Amino acid sequence: MTILMILGGLVLLFLGGEALVRGAVGIAKLLKLSTMVTGVVIVGAATSMPELVASVQAALQGSPGLAWGNIVGSNIANALLILGATALLVPFALGGTGKRDAVMGLAAVLALAVIAWFEWASLAIGLALLAALVAYIFWRVAHPRKADLEADPAQDEAPARPLPAIAFFAVGVAMLVLGGNWLVTGATDLARTLGVSETAIGLTIVAIGTSLPELAASLVAALRGQPGLALGNVVGSNVFNLLLIGGTTMAIAPQPIPHELLDVEWGVLAASALALVLLCSVVKRMGRGLGALFLAAFAANTALVFAA
Repeated sequence: MTILMILGGLVLLFLGGEALVRGAVGIAKLLKLSTMVTGVVIVGAATSMPELVASVQAALQGSPGLAWGNIVGSNIANALLILGATALLVPFALGGTGKRDAVMGLAAVLALAVIAWFEWASLAIGLALLAALVAYIFWRVAHPRKADLEADPAQDEAPARPLPAIAFFAVGVAMLVLGGNWLVTGATDLARTLGVSETAIGLTIVAIGTSLPELAASLVAALRGQPGLALGNVVGSNVFNLLLIGGTTMAIAPQPIPHELLDVEWGVLAASALALVLLCSVVKRMGRGLGALFLAAFAANTALVFAA
């Protein structure tokens, strides 16, 4: 039953994330947002819903290791697994966008590292993280870069209809809530049965499972020739994971971030965040060679988690 619950949760998360992304993109088209802003704000937020549901439910169930392990593991999976797999299957140009969002993600990683080091935990910290996210969203939408304003291929398609877009969004959220509940319950039971720490399960099984919507969104975007959406989805989701999910988790269940995450995984998280900054600043194309390198790094980190 535990395995079936985990598999059922992963399926619901994937289907729910796909429906939610379709609805979010439709809403974005109605609001006439650019591809990059859509990827960072709308799709990034939408594909972070599985992580939000899983981490909040884990925190409420008294499993902070699972909650924060999911946040850290999801960001590592987004940077290394999602971009790596997308580039390996569909190489894409980067177009010089996303640098500001990647820098914001790195800053959030460093800020949370300080909070974890001193074992700070309070409602005020959670609210401060959420306030930082709100400020970031307003700033990001109000001050787009010139590259963000370039023609969006999606704008040439038929305009989105409000009712189907909202319906897809609502159904997606409902599926994510149920799928997150099943996944967290099953993963917690599996951790106890196998004698593996909840943090390790959160860093691997739950993190990869809740990153499936990001993988689907980035692959579809790359296939449709929209690199801004593919990259914006990853960097935006990482920012939402740290500030929205981290802030909500800290606000509703103020517990210190597990110190064991600082031993190795936070260093991997910081390194992956720095890699995104360099990717958005220097690299012009995400090719198969770079994609394979990212996937190898993700595989090595996963093996390290279970070996620890």
